Amino acid sequence: MSVSPRIPPGTRKDIGVLNMGTAKLLGIASGSGPPNLFTTLARHRRMYRPWLAFAGSLMPGGSLPRLDSELIILRVAHLTGCTYERRHHESLGLKAGLSPEQIARVQDGPAGGGWSARHAALLRATDELHRTHTLDDETWAELAEFLGRRQLIELPMLVGHYEMLAMTLNTLRVQPDEVAEPTSRIGRALATWAARRRD
Repeated sequence: MSVSPRIPPGTRKDIGVLNMGTAKLLGIASGSGPPNLFTTLARHRRMYRPWLAFAGSLMPGGSLPRLDSELIILRVAHLTGCTYERRHHESLGLKAGLSPEQIARVQDGPAGGGWSARHAALLRATDELHRTHTLDDETWAELAEFLGRRQLIELPMLVGHYEMLAMTLNTLRVQPDEVAEPTSRIGRALATWAARRRD
């Protein structure tokens, strides 16, 4: 099977100046050039900006702690076999406070051991949502011990969104981003600013 992208990332001409500028800023924040995810999806301009706003409302703008969100996203990436999503969120997970050992254990899921009760519950819920597209009463009750109502609403939305994104990335064969150190003074300043906002 070919591993080349089915739809190549767009150029500034393809996606517009504003979308390319936004993609460049997002790349600086994550330590890459303009991420292939954004420059590919931005080819569909009418869909791209509303999607970007929705995605941002879940992560990083959601009510779940960032570490929880990254743990859930990494599990979704493993379950869906999405290399792009996994690689991108491994670095974000480290910045959010997950240890390298925890990131490696995500592939084993809740049965892998070593998780807090909260994180094991989140992983079990993610697996169940992936498998059945709902949660049984036992899983719901377990989650309700750790999450408030807004977070309980947000959890299936987060899992569903990253399942959808993984499906799109896998189908379009979007290639993982090359991580690069910012070289310009402005690039370094923006990267520092982004790192401080994450702290």
